[in-house]
Amino acid sequence: MEPRDLRETMPALESSVYCNWGAGGPSPRRVVEAAESALEHHEYEAPAADGMYPAAFDAYDESRAAIASLLGASPSEIALTQSTTDGINRVAGAFDWTEDDVVVRTDLEHSAGVLPWQRLEREYGVDVRVLETENGRLDLDEVTAIAGEATLFCVSSLTWTHGTQLPIAEIVDVAHDANALVLVDAVQSPGQVPIDVREWEADFVVGAGHKWLIGPFGAGFLFVRDSVERDLVPAAIGYRSVTDANAVDYSYAAGAKRFEIGTASPAPHAGLTEAIDAIEEIGIDAIQGRIEVLTDRLKDGVADDRLLSPRSYESGLVTIDVDEPNRVVDRLAGQGIVVRSLPKPDAIRASIHAFNDRDDVDALLEAL
Repeated sequence: MEPRDLRETMPALESSVYCNWGAGGPSPRRVVEAAESALEHHEYEAPAADGMYPAAFDAYDESRAAIASLLGASPSEIALTQSTTDGINRVAGAFDWTEDDVVVRTDLEHSAGVLPWQRLEREYGVDVRVLETENGRLDLDEVTAIAGEATLFCVSSLTWTHGTQLPIAEIVDVAHDANALVLVDAVQSPGQVPIDVREWEADFVVGAGHKWLIGPFGAGFLFVRDSVERDLVPAAIGYRSVTDANAVDYSYAAGAKRFEIGTASPAPHAGLTEAIDAIEEIGIDAIQGRIEVLTDRLKDGVADDRLLSPRSYESGLVTIDVDEPNRVVDRLAGQGIVVRSLPKPDAIRASIHAFNDRDDVDALLEAL
């Protein structure tokens, strides 16, 4: 299957030049239909058949398997969540934090990677350190300098502000040498670049299906490296967290499942499973190659003093300096072109997926 074949089944693209995949990716009809079908089966057929809970558990299992295949993990290392923010909070809530602990993040993190640590700072006195970056780049020497004091690093695999790829494997090596753990916010990566969590060797990887994976809202995921979970006690617990919910004395489930909690709709996870199937039918290498061609075309039309992302390809996220970004976003929306503004840097960001085409890029450049 070619990207244009899937594009033709995305109703949202019929009426807009959509360049905001880094915020949310419109789903093709097959994904929405898979979610609807799962919900209909769960509500119409399962009650009188095998039961509503087994039907939901089947959808969960299929989603874990699909996510694991996408990330190069095993299903036992995948916990299903609602979003990236949800996943980060589940990790943040599983440590016995004290004033002696240090969390290190970069100044490039989304609010999902900022607010949970601010809460720990406020509630438990955790020392939160912020690594300053330049043009979306992180200095590994600064990572090394602070690693000996760190309990946990929180870093993005692909920055939402500049579209730069951070050296995750190198950061993990430095952190692990200092006995620190690493949580990776990878939400901007799946669906546009290949991911292998075995190469990263990070302890936790969080993401969601509603951006580049073209899945529905409500289907997030948390990778927990095998055995890392053993010393962690999640802040929330439910029947999906434990081996036997009816036991007199509960014990947590092995693997990442201890981070799952209770009943959730099977629909978003069924939709994500179908979305991953669609992405894999095209091939992530083919998707990445097309994104590179299209973003190169966009960058060729942007002056050096306006382009805040790297001129050479790193991702489909392209940040452009404009006067009054919010006004520009509104003006473009009036022309049927969808981009977004950023709080820092004060700019607009276009997100180009393989489901865009040259006409989309040219229309954006002309409007700018």
